[in-house]
Amino acid sequence: MNLMVRKPSAGTCRRLSYFIYPMTPHLRIKSYLYFKYNKMKHLLSDLKTVCLDEQKQSVVILDQTRLPLEEIYLKLSEPEEIYDAIKKLKVRGAPAIGITAAYGIYVCCNKFQTESGSEFYNHFLKIMDYLSGARPTAVNLSAALNRMKQILLQNQNLPVREQKEKLLCEAVTIRDEDATACRKIGEYGLQLLSPGTGILTHCNAGHLAVSEYGTALAPVYLGEEKGYRFQVYADETRPLLQGARLTAYELQRAGVNVTLICDNMASAVMQKGWIQAVLVGCDRIAVNGDAANKIGTSGLAILAKHYGIPFYVLGPTSSIDAECPDGEHITIEERAAEEVTDLWYKHRMVPNKCKVFNPAFDVTPHYLISAIVTEKGIFRPSELKKLFNS
Repeated sequence: MNLMVRKPSAGTCRRLSYFIYPMTPHLRIKSYLYFKYNKMKHLLSDLKTVCLDEQKQSVVILDQTRLPLEEIYLKLSEPEEIYDAIKKLKVRGAPAIGITAAYGIYVCCNKFQTESGSEFYNHFLKIMDYLSGARPTAVNLSAALNRMKQILLQNQNLPVREQKEKLLCEAVTIRDEDATACRKIGEYGLQLLSPGTGILTHCNAGHLAVSEYGTALAPVYLGEEKGYRFQVYADETRPLLQGARLTAYELQRAGVNVTLICDNMASAVMQKGWIQAVLVGCDRIAVNGDAANKIGTSGLAILAKHYGIPFYVLGPTSSIDAECPDGEHITIEERAAEEVTDLWYKHRMVPNKCKVFNPAFDVTPHYLISAIVTEKGIFRPSELKKLFNS
């Protein structure tokens, strides 16, 4: 595994219009928005969450466990490295996990030297079974691997060399489809927001969780391009602090007005009237509209219901599990106790032998969700079946 290190750059946007004179107010606003749009696009695209290296022999990921203090890129080429990166959240976010798995299984299979189609397929299945166990809740992981499997089944009569090329094309397609979906999600989500909206978000469902833009944060970025000037409040998101380390980092880097709060402060900012919408991502959505997302999401939905604030779940249709009827059938990953007791502290902060319950996700019931925003449109949870009928 190779390392590439880069210190993060500041994410400050300056008003170009200050330096252009004389200029009408209309042109000044257009110049400012044009500059901010291109500056933000540069700052976001400069962060490569997951990609292939130039030789297409390794998966390159941004190690998100090292943010926000440093940007370190890892080159992964072995199944164990890819599994470890997914399991230990070096790459995270359901869409990014799916892309990593697709690229990863291509890289691992591309190195396998054989002319036998059956040997190649069995090797593929072995890696697929191994990688699929890294994060059981994120449906994009199994969905991406199953798509790669179907490509092999559809082309099993081709020479192995050509089967490898088909795998590469499908992995690239999965990545490109995600980028297109995120942009569409942003466009639909922006229809639900007004300039100056106060937005509360949880965990990280932004650029770092996908190929580009994000899911829950995609409307924020598109709104910034249009001068909406949102005020975003980011939950720190215990116990792994994805909101503090990742969401606050990428929003600030892109010049978005962001304020960090502790998870237990959400009610206070809602009560003050600072929040007009809650935007969250999702790792798996059941057919009835129940949605699994980072632990703490369902509590926000309850608070939003109490204060009369719309609660929106944003995600690609690839996160909808057509085989899962409701939230009770979603497997919830449980993680190590040390993430709660030791991870961020110099010394252990709880009594020895104290039991710890550390689920990575919870399920928000459909009746607490105002709408589910996908690349195919905005749906009430009860309307999701339309997606399968179409």
